[in-house]
Amino acid sequence: MASAKPNDKATVLAFDFGTRRIGVAVGNVMLSVARPLPTIAHDANATRFAAVAALIEEWRPDMLVVGLPVHDDGTPHEMTTRAERFARQLEGRFGLPVARVDERYTTESAESALVAAGVRARERKAVRDGVAAQLILQSWFDDRARDATLASA
Repeated sequence: MASAKPNDKATVLAFDFGTRRIGVAVGNVMLSVARPLPTIAHDANATRFAAVAALIEEWRPDMLVVGLPVHDDGTPHEMTTRAERFARQLEGRFGLPVARVDERYTTESAESALVAAGVRARERKAVRDGVAAQLILQSWFDDRARDATLASA
């Protein structure tokens, strides 16, 4: 997956791409902590990208992260192709670097965490994709920290 090298104060937006909803999270490199934002829930592509543009205007990120769904064994499938296309569209439209992160099990992990926190089913649906994006971004932060530790060893 792509590995952009942002500065230590960089703001990063992450996306959990889906055909019905796009989960979004934000964080900064210095703190390396991600938090979910409201989910983009629009069918029309133009409306979805307008919502992304508004988030980019609001948060002014230095880079973006997109989760790439793959099969359990790591092989790509149809949604991998769609998420990769979304990542390329983000790069082209907004001129920002876009890292790709393996997002296996993030939606399931988000669902489990919300159940454990006692969030009701109806409420879980509204926030699950944002929490999945949070997990994607946190994974990117954690991988970045691990790589820095290995490089300095």
